[in-house]
Amino acid sequence: MSKADYMLSILWILQQHKRTAAELAEELELSVRSVYRYIDALCASGVPVIADAGPGGGYSLPEHFSAAPLFFDAGERRALVQASAFARGSGYPYEQALDGAIAKLKRYSNAEQLLHMERHESGLETLHSPAAPLAQLLEELEACTADSLTLEMEYRKGNGGLPSSRSIDPYGLVLWKGQWYLTGFCHQRQEIRSFRVDRIADLRRTGAGFIRPASFSAREFLLQSLLPGQDNPAELTAVVISAAEAVLNDLCSHWLFGHTLEQRSENTARFLLDEATLYSYAPYFLLPYGKALTIREPAALKKKLAEVTADLTAYYNES
Repeated sequence: MSKADYMLSILWILQQHKRTAAELAEELELSVRSVYRYIDALCASGVPVIADAGPGGGYSLPEHFSAAPLFFDAGERRALVQASAFARGSGYPYEQALDGAIAKLKRYSNAEQLLHMERHESGLETLHSPAAPLAQLLEELEACTADSLTLEMEYRKGNGGLPSSRSIDPYGLVLWKGQWYLTGFCHQRQEIRSFRVDRIADLRRTGAGFIRPASFSAREFLLQSLLPGQDNPAELTAVVISAAEAVLNDLCSHWLFGHTLEQRSENTARFLLDEATLYSYAPYFLLPYGKALTIREPAALKKKLAEVTADLTAYYNES
């Protein structure tokens, strides 16, 4: 038999009853040294084999082992407990199930595996922006997205008006800057749109279904909607900025500048921005950098930045 076959055979035997290394060796026609080697391999694969020394000792598996998650190595266990930290506090609708899965993972781990997980779990934490409690809405939206079920929703616009009724085919959910967004096909507008989940006043299933477009990405759709003009490069303006490498790294980590970056060297970056963003948003974002960066082009952006600075100076001189 192969190594994998022997390991699975040992697993099967230990599920039935505790065995000593000698008993396993006799039953599988192996040497005791080979049994030790396969037991070590099982432990390294994430199987919580319990070793009891002394008279009446031997190898066994935890009670109810059939419900245990099998064959998670150390890296996979670490990734699972740390990934759960990212979900908590984000509004993720299945925190209770997530907690149960992590508890099960820990329950069926031996002492060494548990210590390893707890060390890595305590070493990574996240901060989330406070958000409205949306767990029930998100759970229903996720379920209908997975099952391709059309929804009727009452949706409030940002202008504070009365909610309007919309029929939506939900394609996906996206968490962006602490807000959850639903992307789907709006039957009223006959186009794909994105909606803020915290503005959904009511939600109900219509009983109808839909076919989700192949390879559709809710994340990419939302991103493109946040970057106006990206579908028409001819309407974009090149913005060239020089600065120290650390300053450019910080600038390029911003969602807008990072996604509009066209070319980058150690001390210079070239971005492509639409006109509206260039003059209504970029000056106010670049202003806090002060003399740490230099705008090489366009000249109109430098002029706009000077105007904004002058207006602020005048305002604070008068107040």
